[in-house]
Amino acid sequence: MSPFENRNPEIYTVSALTEEIKGLLEDHFDFVWVEGEISNFRAPFSGHYYMVLKDERSQIRTVMFRAQARDLKFVPEDGMKVICMGRIGLYQPRGEYQIVLDYLEPLGIGALALAFEQLKRKLAAQGLFDPEIKRSLPFLPQRVAVITSPTGAAIRDFLKVIHRRFANIEIVIVPVKVQGSEAAGEMVSALELINRELDVDVIVLTRGGGSLEDLWAFNDEKLAHAIRASRIPVVSAVGHEIDVTISDMAADVRAPTPSAAAEILVQEKESLEVKIGEIRERLLSSLDNLFLSLNQSLAFLSKGLVDPRRRITDTWFHLEELGTRLMRVMNSRVHERKKQLISENRALFLKSPLHLCEALGQKISYQKQALCFFVTDRLKERRTACNLLEEKVRALSPLAVLKRGYSITRKLPEKKILRDVKSVEEEDRVDVTLAEGTLECRIERVVNK
Repeated sequence: MSPFENRNPEIYTVSALTEEIKGLLEDHFDFVWVEGEISNFRAPFSGHYYMVLKDERSQIRTVMFRAQARDLKFVPEDGMKVICMGRIGLYQPRGEYQIVLDYLEPLGIGALALAFEQLKRKLAAQGLFDPEIKRSLPFLPQRVAVITSPTGAAIRDFLKVIHRRFANIEIVIVPVKVQGSEAAGEMVSALELINRELDVDVIVLTRGGGSLEDLWAFNDEKLAHAIRASRIPVVSAVGHEIDVTISDMAADVRAPTPSAAAEILVQEKESLEVKIGEIRERLLSSLDNLFLSLNQSLAFLSKGLVDPRRRITDTWFHLEELGTRLMRVMNSRVHERKKQLISENRALFLKSPLHLCEALGQKISYQKQALCFFVTDRLKERRTACNLLEEKVRALSPLAVLKRGYSITRKLPEKKILRDVKSVEEEDRVDVTLAEGTLECRIERVVNK
């Protein structure tokens, strides 16, 4: 029968179908173990880890929430093969199924070993392990601070070697936990406390051997930074010789065992006494040889020593001769200098400002007289020229013409000068200007109009 022949089919909404699929998946797959390769790994600010697990043919989305991710000892990376355990879930808004992870570990290598390698690469890139920044230990430190468990075998071995080799060194024990989740924080606080309040020469960070999990507190990133931030040199002696931790790499000096740390810090008292005795014998022998050599030199020099009074007499005669020669040279130099001074004095007088001023004054006086003569002659010439011009002006003046019998006639009332009879009529009034005086007339008759 065709499905379309069913008259009353069950019709799901998208949400209802997704909910039913979600229930089937979660009921059928409670917890599953999955092996695969990580790709598209993301770690946003929320603290959750998002990634895709894939093999040659398929892939599936996974998520590890912050609470579970915080307990991981390593950081997942793309391309890492892992084995994980989680629950199948379906994200309804997108209709995608995924694995919600509770556990994750690398395949083929332990999680702690991987975390150790990742942290080692990170701190090495930051320069915390560079040999150039490591400090040297003081010779025979007077006070040593030991950060360790006060009940462990490490402190007993350390103190045993110290008391055997040099018992008068002061040891300050700062008790901390050396194993567990709180151990790293306590060791960081102990380092800060010693640097802040204790006056010691060296800090020793130590504990006995154990598994990688037992020593994990010494692989803490904050502890490595605290070791490098210490102003006091730090010796790290963790576990046995084959055990290597991050604190060993960050410390200024790494000791393979707690006992070796004590041997590095102090030398045996007896050995030092023997070395001091050998140095003392060599010093006394050198002094004896030096005194013998000085006595021989003194004997040799005393043979060639003469009476100092003779040397003094000869020296006085020589000084007197040198004094006489010096006086002659000085008198000669003084005479030459006097002659030179007289010559320079004459030259200075000739070039003195007073002499130059006097010469310039005479020159100015002469030039002043010449200038006065020149101005006087020029004024006379200008006066003569002016008189001639004045005579010419008088000769050309209209008044001079009037004196020769001429007159100037103007028509009244506009006083327009008349040059012919055409400009006037009978009975017009005119003004006649003579050389002396003026006539006012009336025209009675016009001739030749």
